[in-house]
Amino acid sequence: MMAFPLTTVTRGEGDLAALASLVVEHEAIEVIVGLPRNLSGADGPASDAAREFAAALAQCVRVPVRLVDERLTTVSAQRSLHESGRSVRTSRAVIDQASAVVIVESALERERLSGLSAGDLVSGGADE
Repeated sequence: MMAFPLTTVTRGEGDLAALASLVVEHEAIEVIVGLPRNLSGADGPASDAAREFAAALAQCVRVPVRLVDERLTTVSAQRSLHESGRSVRTSRAVIDQASAVVIVESALERERLSGLSAGDLVSGGADE
């Protein structure tokens, strides 16, 4: 299974509504939110922000929201872009989209290999 980027939703006013709309429009069965961690695996300030965002998103959608470790996904995305002949100096949105693809594909692969959902389920979602 492969993942493909749809669009980049910029954080800010209206971002949750835009994501909720995409979930409905594309009949998503799950939402994956990248969880930025330090290389050691420890949470930092960015992790806290991601957890807060995922909890807010879970209130807006009727599908499970999961937090998935995103360590080294930007490096992997930049490598993939470079190998496909694209400049790694492309816009931040392209790198973010490629990173999102890496996060989703790695989550799908973990689910395929283990038979279990990847990442941590965010509590408080509209589906609970």
